[in-house]
Formats: sequence, structure tokens, C-alpha cells
Amino acid sequence: MGFPPKATVIVTAILWLCSVAGSVPDTDVNTVLCNSGVYSQGDPFAISLNYVVAELETVPPTRKSYDFFNISPYPNAFAYGHAACNQNLTSSDCTTCLAAAKTAMFSKCQSRIGARAVRHDCTMRYEQYPFTD
Repeated sequence: MGFPPKATVIVTAILWLCSVAGSVPDTDVNTVLCNSGVYSQGDPFAISLNYVVAELETVPPTRKSYDFFNISPYPNAFAYGHAACNQNLTSSDCTTCLAAAKTAMFSKCQSRIGARAVRHDCTMRYEQYPFTD
């Protein structure tokens, strides 16, 4: 007993569509929050912040949990950070989402000592003080 030819074609088409369907991370901004404090370009915090944010963007996609806390190694002005992605994402989708979070933070929170971008599939935060999410 076999499937009728029409049913076989329909089942094959559905299976083929499922195998080629892909998804992209939801990078819509849910929230961007900015600390009211600011830093200047010559401030040592800028160096610390660049270090932390570079790792927040690149390290989480390499971790199984997609979750990463960081602190800058520069004692003149510490920067603290956290980034995480939805564990259902691929590593490259996590990278895409975090890049979008970083862009949203820095476009809205220029020269701020703290900022947070919350997206549907990822989050990124930095501050001048230690925190837990």
C-alpha cells in the first residue's frame, strides 16, 4: 500500500520547504536605555568601554550558553559589560543580533557611561559600575 501520487508530491514539497526554510534573528529594538552620566573623548573610560564592547559583540556567539559578562582590564576607569543571545539562534545570528544591539546603543546613547539595548533575541549592556542582570 503506497501513497497516492498527489499526496506524495505534496508531502515531498512540504519536506523540501522545511529543509530550505531559514530564519533571521529578530533585531527589532524593544528598549534602549541610557545612563545620564557622560564621558569625554579623552576619558580613560572610553578605552575601557571599547575593550568591553568589542568582546561583548564577539565572545557570546562562541559560548554554548551565548551569555557573557566582562570587565575591562584597565584600572584607571573600569567598564563592565554583559551580552546574551537567545539560545535558539545560530552563532552567526547571535553575532548579527549583537551587532544591531551595539549600533542601537551607540546611536542613542552617545558618550554615555552606561547603556542597554534589549532586543527580542539578544541584549547588550555596559556600565561604569558592576551589575548583574
